[in-house]
Formats: sequence, structure tokens, C-alpha cells
Amino acid sequence: MEHTVLLSGDGVLVIGIAAVLPRTEARLRLRAAVREAAALWLKMDIGAISVESAPGAPPRLRLDGRGTGLSFSHDEGISLAAVHLHGAVGIDVMRVQDIADWEQVARDYLGPQVAVELGACPADQRPLALAQAWTAREAALKCAGRQLAEWDDMPLNCNVLPIALEDGFVAMLATPRKTTGVGP
Repeated sequence: MEHTVLLSGDGVLVIGIAAVLPRTEARLRLRAAVREAAALWLKMDIGAISVESAPGAPPRLRLDGRGTGLSFSHDEGISLAAVHLHGAVGIDVMRVQDIADWEQVARDYLGPQVAVELGACPADQRPLALAQAWTAREAALKCAGRQLAEWDDMPLNCNVLPIALEDGFVAMLATPRKTTGVGP
């Protein structure tokens, strides 16, 4: 399965494949690519690696029976997967495009602060800024084990970082914030 490694290090692997239609085929190909990439990355037999998923629960990558964090994202033309050996993970990808009702979308899903920031953006920069904000939120929600829902102030406690992609797409990766264990 042809895949591209977009990030590898510190227990995190991000891969991408050219998406195919229908979506069910893209899902199957991405799962196969994840198994292959993880086998190469971890120098394991591919037979010891499986993908498990259940409706309403985040997928998991099984490595010799041990579960690790796994997240998928698809948009027209691209599919991404992120593996995190040390905990939860979230990934999201989105095509940069002008969205007519961006104000309503931002208020409803990204929160008042982001809506104000997007409103202050020059119109020609807003599609990119919206895609960055959306993918950051969606990746953080996935990392926190939450479904996409309208905005709330609940902290997600995730580190979010951009994943470099070709022009026209934005992707963000979220991993749990590391706690120092130091009390007040």
C-alpha cells in the first residue's frame, strides 16, 4: 500500500495516502497502509498488527495485543492516520475553501474568540484561518475522546501542531498535554 510518512518521532507516526472513492474503500486502504507503516516503523511483523474499531469509540491500533492511540481523517483527495504509542491522538484534515456561512460555523463550533479572530482576518486569508481553526478543534476533540458538537468551554488538554501538506489542504495533530506531576 503506497503511503507517505508525514511525521515520525516521539512515539507518534502520521501517514497519508491519496484518497479513493468511495469512502469505504478509502477507509480500507488507510487501515492497510497504517498496518504496513507501523510494521516498518516499529520493525514488527505485520501479522502482529491490527486495527480495531467499534461504532462510537475511537479506533485502536493493536500491536501484539497491546492497544495504542489511532486516529483517522478523510477529505476529498487525501486520507490521514495518526498513531500514538503513549496515549490518545487526534488528526484532522480539511481542504482550504471559502465557506459562505463561516461566521455561523465559527460561532457554533469554534467559539466566540475564534469567531472574532476570523472576523478580523482579511477575506482572502479567512479560508486558510478557518481551516486551521477547524482542524485544530476537530483533532483536539478526537484526542480527548469527544465527538464533534457545538462549542463549549470544556478544556481539551491537548497539544496541537500543524502537519505539513501540499497547498490546498490543512491538517492538525493533537496529543495529550504532558503533566509534570508537580502540585501547587
